[in-house]
Amino acid sequence: MSQSSSSKGKSSLSQHYEEKVRPCIDLVDSLRSLGVEKDLNLPAIAVIGDQSSGKSSVLEALSGVALPRGTGIVTRCPLVLKLKKITKDNNWHGLLSYKDQIKQLKNPAEIENAVLNAQTVLAGEGEGISHEMITLEIQSSDVPNLTLIDLPGIARVATGNQPKDIEKQIKDLIETFIKRQETISLVVVPANIDIATTEALKMASKVDSTGERTLGILTKPDLVDKGMEEMVVRTVNNQVIQLKKGYMIVKCRGQQDINEKLDLVKALEKERRFFDENAHFRSLLEDGKATIPHLAERLTKELVEHINKTLPQLQKQLEMKLEETKEDLRALGDGVPTDEHEKSDFLITKIRHFNHALEEGKRAEEDLKNSDSDMRVFTKIREEFGKWKLFLYAKSIKTEETLRDEVVKYIRTCRGKELPEFLNYRTFENIVKKHIEELEEPALKLLKDVTDIVHSCVDRVVNSHFNAFSHLLRAAKDPIEDFFDEQFQKAEEKIHYQFEIEKIVYCEDSLYSDQLNNVKQKNVIKWMASVDVREMAYHLTSYFKITSDRLANQVPLIVQYHMLDQYISQLQNAMLAIIGRNNPGMLLQEDSGVARKRKELKERLERLKSAGKILSKFVHST
Repeated sequence: MSQSSSSKGKSSLSQHYEEKVRPCIDLVDSLRSLGVEKDLNLPAIAVIGDQSSGKSSVLEALSGVALPRGTGIVTRCPLVLKLKKITKDNNWHGLLSYKDQIKQLKNPAEIENAVLNAQTVLAGEGEGISHEMITLEIQSSDVPNLTLIDLPGIARVATGNQPKDIEKQIKDLIETFIKRQETISLVVVPANIDIATTEALKMASKVDSTGERTLGILTKPDLVDKGMEEMVVRTVNNQVIQLKKGYMIVKCRGQQDINEKLDLVKALEKERRFFDENAHFRSLLEDGKATIPHLAERLTKELVEHINKTLPQLQKQLEMKLEETKEDLRALGDGVPTDEHEKSDFLITKIRHFNHALEEGKRAEEDLKNSDSDMRVFTKIREEFGKWKLFLYAKSIKTEETLRDEVVKYIRTCRGKELPEFLNYRTFENIVKKHIEELEEPALKLLKDVTDIVHSCVDRVVNSHFNAFSHLLRAAKDPIEDFFDEQFQKAEEKIHYQFEIEKIVYCEDSLYSDQLNNVKQKNVIKWMASVDVREMAYHLTSYFKITSDRLANQVPLIVQYHMLDQYISQLQNAMLAIIGRNNPGMLLQEDSGVARKRKELKERLERLKSAGKILSKFVHST
């Protein structure tokens, strides 16, 4: 193949690659420009390193522009560096933005001061830091298609006018980015130090123990001590501290190069010569693990693959956040009307919606789509009623197991003048009453458990409907506890009363006879030697079954009647009475901050909708 046709082939492949790469990176950049990073975790490459690790030099070499340099903390805010390769013209374009400020940059020389000024606005004078982001967009024919987030270098000790907890502040900021599963950590480490001692790599390992999302970059290979070159080669070849993404090595401009005004293009030529002429490091160049151009190519590939990999999860995140925001807005409502008549209508509507929500809960018809619960209230209550039935059944089984000792004891100590095989009714009664007494406390616990469920439901409903209006919320909550106490006491009294009644040993004759015959036919009492003892056991087992069935229904009926039906009806009536008793204007005074929150939610909703359109368009185009 001729050189000309080979060049054309490479050019065609390059163009095809650009066509695939640029849309992916533009997608994330567009989402970030909307500000959805406040709401969603976007795929990103975060650049981290200890102070003086060579981080700024790497970014300079990739971007082709001089970024702020110096001692101490240079990067004081997260800097989103958007690099866009353009082929239509050779003109350089720069744009710096932060908060609501946008600054057009005419040439690369303006960048350093523009970034420093932006950092001063966001982080103040001195050497403090800020979580506010600065975006620097560079379009040039000499840059790769790549977006990186530069984070402050890790300071070990506060110096000068730095805050005393500067190390913690920086680490907290870095962690907010690198702990996200959507972030690749680009860890910059000088080649002339023990890599295991660097804070940046320790931080990356802490949130990414397998190294799945971590790529190591070694810098300053020219400062490596003689005899240590092989250790550096082994590190880059992933044989020392292993990372799934491995390592690369670069040599950027040093301070002497800057003093001698070595431009970035010549610095790349010098870098390639360094690796090509170094007997130890030449193999790394041949393997594509050395130099800035190879790094740029690798990073672009990593970013695009990462975007494609995380896209399905990003769509799920977006859908969930969209629904959550809509629900939060629904809960806040559209705000209170200014007209007094409309205020009254607004209040009536709010209370009707609240009462309707309570009614749905009572009837087990509430819509779980708009609830933070995964189970209807009555379903939870029914579970408790089921547990009560199982408890009664288990108690009967346990009683049957201990029946022999009970019967033998009573007959031995309480038997009167009756002849053998005559049933002692007093003994029967005493055993029954003891059994009944043991069931009363669990029945009261059932009442308490169901009360807690209903209380939690009502509290959730009242908060979701009236949370924006503290006066209305207070007016709604005032009767809740009173009604709860009232109905709880009534239910408690009826349960006590039920157990007092149960001490009167009674069952309709035919029902009792049928149950007794059933027990005898099954011959469940096989262990009783004497006839009188066996006969007593038959009667007790039969009566316990009848009592258990009765209590399994009656206690839940009492609990449901008072703690669900009566309580909710009472509360609904009290809420309707609020309308006539109070001034709607006073009840509907919004809490300070509610209007602001509504505005923020509306802005978030618009952001997310726009993001959804961008994502949908991207998915359909690919």
